[in-house]
Amino acid sequence: MTSSNQVAVFGGGCFWCTEACFSSLQGVLSVKSGYCGGHIDSPSYEQVCTKTTGHIEVVRIEFDPQIISYQSLLEVFFATHDPTTPGRQGNDVGPQYQSAIFYQDEEQKAFAQKFIAALDASGQFAEPICTQLLPGAHFWPAEDMHDDYFALHPEQGYCQFVIAPKVQKFKKQFLGKLK
Repeated sequence: MTSSNQVAVFGGGCFWCTEACFSSLQGVLSVKSGYCGGHIDSPSYEQVCTKTTGHIEVVRIEFDPQIISYQSLLEVFFATHDPTTPGRQGNDVGPQYQSAIFYQDEEQKAFAQKFIAALDASGQFAEPICTQLLPGAHFWPAEDMHDDYFALHPEQGYCQFVIAPKVQKFKKQFLGKLK
């Protein structure tokens, strides 16, 4: 990472879905699935799935703010998951699927607070936003098998029925921001 690049860490449900969207944006240099916020070191996917570690599935996004702004990343984040359902995204249920932003500095925290307040005030969502705004926590990378999961396994059932429609909607909505 160069000194001018920045990092954003978002939990928007299944990290396979989140990674599939963010990795195709102009200005995004890398997207890595992983875990944040829990109370054990180096958790495995199996441990996180027990719902007892306190971790949230997240993506760590390295981006060039000269090409894509943090605000643009927030727009994509809130457009590609349901930020009003605590501890779930669709049929994925559990605390590891909580909507969360792990801000990396006070500027990101302030942007996210304003963005969430504006979204709540807009009435775009029928329910209030429950996205947790949390200080940056240690990022534990997920196992390599999770990297580029959607791109490598498009035939897998979850990819076909959950991720593919989400990615299609995302690409249509953010066509001008795609690589």
